[in-house]
Amino acid sequence: MEKIQCFFYDYFVSIGVSELSAKYFNMICLLLILIIIIFIADRITRRLIINFSSRFSEQTKTNFDDLLVNHRAPRRIAHLVPLVLTIKLFPIVFFDFPHFETYILMLVKVYAIFLTIWIIRSVLKTFESYFKTLPRLRDKPIDSYIQVVMLFIWIIGIASILAILINLSFLKFFTTLGAASAILLLIFKDTILGFVASIQVAINDSVRIGDWITMEKYGADGEVIEINLSTVQVQNFDMTITNIPTFALISDSYKNWRGMQSSGGRRIKRSIILKASSIKYLTEDRIETFKKIQLITNYIETRQKDINSFNQNQNIDKDILINGRNMTNLGVFRKYLQTYIENHSAINKEMFIMVRQLEPTPQGLPLEIYCFSSDKRWENYEYIMSDIFDHALAAVPYFDLEIFELTPGFKPS
Repeated sequence: MEKIQCFFYDYFVSIGVSELSAKYFNMICLLLILIIIIFIADRITRRLIINFSSRFSEQTKTNFDDLLVNHRAPRRIAHLVPLVLTIKLFPIVFFDFPHFETYILMLVKVYAIFLTIWIIRSVLKTFESYFKTLPRLRDKPIDSYIQVVMLFIWIIGIASILAILINLSFLKFFTTLGAASAILLLIFKDTILGFVASIQVAINDSVRIGDWITMEKYGADGEVIEINLSTVQVQNFDMTITNIPTFALISDSYKNWRGMQSSGGRRIKRSIILKASSIKYLTEDRIETFKKIQLITNYIETRQKDINSFNQNQNIDKDILINGRNMTNLGVFRKYLQTYIENHSAINKEMFIMVRQLEPTPQGLPLEIYCFSSDKRWENYEYIMSDIFDHALAAVPYFDLEIFELTPGFKPS
């Protein structure tokens, strides 16, 4: 060690250079040699580690090591070897100038902290990419968790760098930093709120990547493509991107369509408004005519027998149609729609099917169709619903009913 330290010094002294200049020349020569050694060590170490990791990843079945290579973790780990060499050889280079060694060693420690952070970041990015390939974790906000960990690592790293630069111990620095915690909370308010929201969203499983959500406040109506610490990215149906603050998922209301997507069908709930004046009892002639409608032939025959039997047993005077029990064109039409929907090939028969009257309005009597389409895709769902109502609207006149339409000059009360 001493021979290496004094080699260039003795040479420069022997050729007549002053002692102080010889020391400077000795330090410069040793520094150049150190830089060459570090450069060679870095190149060799990096090539060996990268080649080994690449060959190893090709032979394994898991893709974790492939992702590790893709995120350049082995390349950054290779920089540790020249870093260690630098720290070990610095005392030799700056033997005659210890004050130089103090400042330069401080910079090396700062570099070591940054290198450590980048290595950890590469490993965390690898875990992030790997977890996203797992089916059970694909819809989880992995980005948020990785960002939270990286946030704490950067805080610790920056605090360590500041502690090194002001020559203060790490614990004392954090003790001093505690006094400024209120300012830090104010600066990182959005990050902290996003962190809390990410945890609650994950625990409650309220939103996943791939869910279709509607949030009118932010103009979002589409599929969640990313959930991170600060924002939730939603790709709308028109392919635009909306960014929603993560905290808004627990502070504001929104609609998540996952329940519909995971169920057996998509709900159809729409009404036809009929004129109340077109509703009437059926005469024998009209009943005979309606029997020709095949979907309700059996229903009308059975229903007519029950009504006639009741009226005869009760000696009902049928000279006036209102007496006793009767069928109405609205009731028959309602039964027709019920039967038609129950026989429709695109309707889920295992889910609720109903045709019902709603409360009369000034415009007329709403007749609501409530059922679920088997196909949940938006374009197919709209086609199925339109197909049902095309048929229903066209069928209305066959039952002597009329659909309400606004006439010129009409003013609803």
